[in-house]
This record gives sequence, structure tokens and C-alpha cells, in this order.
Amino acid sequence: MHTHQKWRRCRLCLTTGFRTKSRMAMVSEFLGQLTLQLGGGEPTYPTVVPEPNFDPDKDAARIETAIKTKGVDEQTIIDVLTKRTYNQRREIAFAYERRAKKDMISALKGALSGSLETVILGLMKSTAQYDASEIKASIKGLGTDEESLIDIVCSRSNAELTEIRKVYKELFKKDLEKDVAGDTSGDFAKLLLALVEAKRAEPSSVIDYQKIDEDARALYDAGVKRKGTDVKCWISIMSERSVPHLQKVFERYKSYSPYDMQESIRKEVKGDLEKSFLTLVQCFENKQLYFANRLQDAMKSKGAKEKVLTRITVSRCEVDLKKIRQEFKAHHGKSLYQTIAEHTKGDYQRALLSLCGGDD
Repeated sequence: MHTHQKWRRCRLCLTTGFRTKSRMAMVSEFLGQLTLQLGGGEPTYPTVVPEPNFDPDKDAARIETAIKTKGVDEQTIIDVLTKRTYNQRREIAFAYERRAKKDMISALKGALSGSLETVILGLMKSTAQYDASEIKASIKGLGTDEESLIDIVCSRSNAELTEIRKVYKELFKKDLEKDVAGDTSGDFAKLLLALVEAKRAEPSSVIDYQKIDEDARALYDAGVKRKGTDVKCWISIMSERSVPHLQKVFERYKSYSPYDMQESIRKEVKGDLEKSFLTLVQCFENKQLYFANRLQDAMKSKGAKEKVLTRITVSRCEVDLKKIRQEFKAHHGKSLYQTIAEHTKGDYQRALLSLCGGDD
């Protein structure tokens, strides 16, 4: 081989090598940014953050004393457990067991009652365990609590649903899919199952305009354009596409349909299916606003719907409650903190306000 050929090959190796390396660097940098935004690492906006000077033994001793106190010292229990993260609460429970030679959760159950007990026991579960137990509770026994089921399944991300499925199996020795299928029917069941399977595409850096257009057209053709609705088509698009893609699809949809996606859903389907599709679309467009509106509705009704209030506060305090608070203030003109203070009372109120984490 002549020298100049050798040199050319060498230069080629160098440039392609360099190109691959820089491409790799770009890819890994992009993935790094992506992990911050997605599933395992969607940016979080928690109101409950790790206590910096954490001492599980000291906390366990405080809780033991609070439980033993005549008439129970609820305030201390609230102060400790609403200001620690789930991992820290678990360490407190271990320390408690070492000290008191009994299980802390059983001790709390015995010491507390009513709404406060519900909040505190909820905090002793991880976010996924809590969601899994809430789903189980909504399909257990006579009649299904569809509202709770929709609220959870239609608002959780792929990563959250995958984790819930895993935890559900560990906790109840049953498949979430089987339980959901056994308890719901028709298109509503099909939609929930499609979501629970967590087959949603992950966001991509490439915007596929042709696919956006095809999906928008398909949603229109399957609904408003025809007599009756091709629900199957709606389910597959809304359960399989990535969230950023769907946001663009709904935007594009307006150029085909005289109604936006939410209005189309209201015209085309009814009952639980309508509620589910609306929840999905609202969560795709702005999940934290969806939760803020749910909180507002729960507190508007006479005798605040504690179930909804508790579930959102407990399940989102280590995820995005801070952002929910911002959306609440922006859209309802009053802070979430003040609204909770107005509509609740006693220890329950103190626990929720502490989880809310501040007034805006």
C-alpha cells in the first residue's frame, strides 16, 4: 500500500472515529437530559424532601412517646412523618421496631383514627405501593369505584404504571391486568388494560410530522367524521404514542375537526369511557393542572371529598405537588394551602397543610 493511501485510510479512521465519538457524546448527553425529563427521571417537584439532619432513632423515640401519651400526641406524629420522605419513614419504622419490639404501622393504626389515620398510613407506603393499594381498594368488594380507578390509571406515566404493576403483584399476588379486566367491561376495560400494559412510546428527539398528521387524521376519521366511534383506534393512539407526540397530534387535530379533542370526546362517548379519555387528554396537555382542578372540585363540593384530597396529596407529595400548587394558584386565584385550610379541620387539616408544604 502506498504511503498516501495509508495516510488516507488513517485519516478516514480518525475522522469516522472522531465522528462516532462526538455522536456518542452527543447521544449520551441527550440521553442524560432525557432521563431528567422522563420515566425514571421525569423532573420532580416534591413538597416533601429528605430531612437533612435525619436521625431515625430520635424520630422513632419521638413517635413512641407520642403514641404512648395519654390521648395520643397527634401533632408530633404529623410533625415527624409528614416532613420525612418515604425512605426516611421506612428507616424510622425499622428503628421503632428495634426500640419498641413491635411494628410501627400497627402501633399507628391502634393510636390514630379517621382521616388522619388514612393519611399517615398512606405515607407509610411508597408512591407505587400507595397507588397499587388504592387501585385494589377501588375494585374490591361490591361495585367498582370507577372514579378512583380512572384517576390513577389515566394519570400515571409509563414508568409509574410499570412500577405499580410490579408492586401490585408483590402485594396482592395477583396480576393487575387480570383484576382490572375482571372488574370492568367493554371499551372502558379495553382502554384501562391498554394503559396498564404500559406500552407507550418514550419521547423521541425526532419530530415525525407525517405521523402526527396521520394520527390526527385517524382520530378525526374514527370519531367526529363518522357515525358512531371507532373506539379501538382512539385507544391504540392514546395508549401507545408518547406524550409530546400526542400534544402535537391534538394541536394538528384542530385543523381537521371543528371541535378540539376534549369537545370531540364529549360528543362521541359517554360514561366511564368519556371520563377516562378526558382524564388522559387533560393529563397529556398539563398533568399538574389536571390534579389542581381535581383538588378544586373535591373541595368545592359540600363536605370536601376527602378521598380525592387525601389521594392526590399523599400520592403526589414526593412527585409533583409543588407544581400542582403553582397551577392551582394560577388557575383558581387562591393558594392550595388556603383552600385546604378553609375546607378541612383538626389533625387532618394539619397533616394536609404540612404535606402541601407552604402557602403560595
